[in-house]
Amino acid sequence: MVRGGRIDLGDVTPHNIKQLKRLNQVIFPVSYNDKFYKDVLEAGELAKLAFYNDIVVGAVCCRIDVNEKSRKLYIMTLGCLAPYRRLGIGQKMLEHVFKICDKDGNIDSIFLHVQINNDQAIDFYKRFTFEIKETKEHYYKRIEPADAYVLEKTLRQDDTGKENSAVVANQKEVAPPSSTSLS
Repeated sequence: MVRGGRIDLGDVTPHNIKQLKRLNQVIFPVSYNDKFYKDVLEAGELAKLAFYNDIVVGAVCCRIDVNEKSRKLYIMTLGCLAPYRRLGIGQKMLEHVFKICDKDGNIDSIFLHVQINNDQAIDFYKRFTFEIKETKEHYYKRIEPADAYVLEKTLRQDDTGKENSAVVANQKEVAPPSSTSLS
């Protein structure tokens, strides 16, 4: 694939949910149940398909996790088919997530789980100032390694409410990895 193609994001609907299911089967080593897809259909802007020159090549699916102390955006899935990586598609999906957070204004951080041996994904997220916060042992079932890192990008500090913008302007100036599973 050649850089410079048109990248668009589109809604997940009952008419294209099967495309999302197929993408996830190809991209991720884990299976998602019917409840996941039912929730995605109700997620609105938190779930998008990624198109490269009108071809569905990736998707991002998120949810907002709220507890008594914080509001966090959880990236459930963000992935792109291998032939379309390194064309800016992963970045476009992540920028969409950042815009959701900026528009909301009350999200403290963005977090996700990444299999500990997925160096390409870890490097991708580190380019956008995500940090490894902890290791969850035995997080995954039926895949090896079963452990996952929790990666997190803090958007608001402490109880002061001081916000750090989530926009890509915060992206670290780091050379892109040789290959990433997401971008």
